[in-house]
Amino acid sequence: MNISILLKQHIGGPCKAIVKEGERVKRGQLIGVPEGLGANIHSSVSGVVEKIEEDRIIISADEKQSEDYVKIDECDDYLKIIENAGIVGAGGAGFPTHIKLNANLKNGYVIANCVECETALHHNIRLIEEDPEIVIKGIKYAMEITKAPKAYIAIKSKNTKAINSLKRYLDGTEIEIKELKDMYPMGEERAILHAIFGKWLEPNQLPLEANSVVLNTETLANIARAIEYRKPVIDKDITIIGKLKTGNEPNTLFQIPIGTPIKNLIDQCGGIDGEYGEVIIGGPYTGKSDDLDSALLTKVSGGAIITIPFPKYNGPVGLLVCACAADEERLRDVAEKMGSKVTGVEECKNIVKVKGANKCKTPGDCPGQAEKIIALKRSGAERVIIANCSDCSNTVMCCAPKMGIPVYHHTDHVFRTLDYPLTRRLPMEK
Repeated sequence: MNISILLKQHIGGPCKAIVKEGERVKRGQLIGVPEGLGANIHSSVSGVVEKIEEDRIIISADEKQSEDYVKIDECDDYLKIIENAGIVGAGGAGFPTHIKLNANLKNGYVIANCVECETALHHNIRLIEEDPEIVIKGIKYAMEITKAPKAYIAIKSKNTKAINSLKRYLDGTEIEIKELKDMYPMGEERAILHAIFGKWLEPNQLPLEANSVVLNTETLANIARAIEYRKPVIDKDITIIGKLKTGNEPNTLFQIPIGTPIKNLIDQCGGIDGEYGEVIIGGPYTGKSDDLDSALLTKVSGGAIITIPFPKYNGPVGLLVCACAADEERLRDVAEKMGSKVTGVEECKNIVKVKGANKCKTPGDCPGQAEKIIALKRSGAERVIIANCSDCSNTVMCCAPKMGIPVYHHTDHVFRTLDYPLTRRLPMEK
């Protein structure tokens, strides 16, 4: 089987291949190095380099593979170990972890982002349930590196089994569990910091300005693996879920070699059940539709979701873009797949531009959207497709139906596949 390992699995430019075609490589061997901002890339399999392309290294994997790997060099510098291991934010951002942790937080905090914000993804919570110790070890190493005296574990209160698993390994007050509401985008960094400290960072501010660093569950586990076992990032946890022959319950796969075709993982979980709509790589809110035959597992792949076909609507629609979820390109993709004609596009009134990117002023705590729905109706839209967070969707539902405008959230086909509640009105807090 061929394994294609992408040379860009991180923020920054692609890595430079340091192997040659025809060369035999071992699992764990360094095969790509950054030429600027980026992270090392290692082979996830043993085999022969078949081809080197501009964006990937294709390896013909040996039929028999071992779980053993080439260990990164011994080193007393934890930050250097993390850099050598090629660790990046595994939650999707892909920011190099050695750069993020190069901070002095002697009066600050390490925040473990264990929220698993995207509904439908389950592997982070299951990891905590089954192996909380490796996550806590990662937190302690991050605290030691940054000199932070305190850490918080941010996790949704509904995940009681995971919370109880964590509590069994917490023996002091330096690491505290912070239980959060079950809403999207509670896992966004500034939303987490607001939930813990009660203050909002500005959209252009980073957690360091709150004397904090925020690290994803799997990233923390990778830190522990690198320091304790000298393991580079060659494997990835992922959730496979959706329209499968085995049903729509989640399949959580652990430590799968990076570069594995997503189609192989779907087949491993039973295969697609008949006609489907699309394959989303990532979560329902921020994931992107990808081609089944070319999608690959990377350091930042969170999930693969196979959906039911889109509903058809060939009438005029308006698009309401939100900074917390799908961008305009993704909403136009959804409209096209529904057969709809876009008559107008509006942005959530909470959006601000930061270096050309959409950012939300206060993620998950949003103003009314009535004026935006009115503008879309005036554009000729008879329905709206939205990509809003839980709170924004709530405000849309307070006005659009009263104007006779049906609402379609861009996650609807996902949640109908999974028999999950649609993103509409927020449930009342108990």
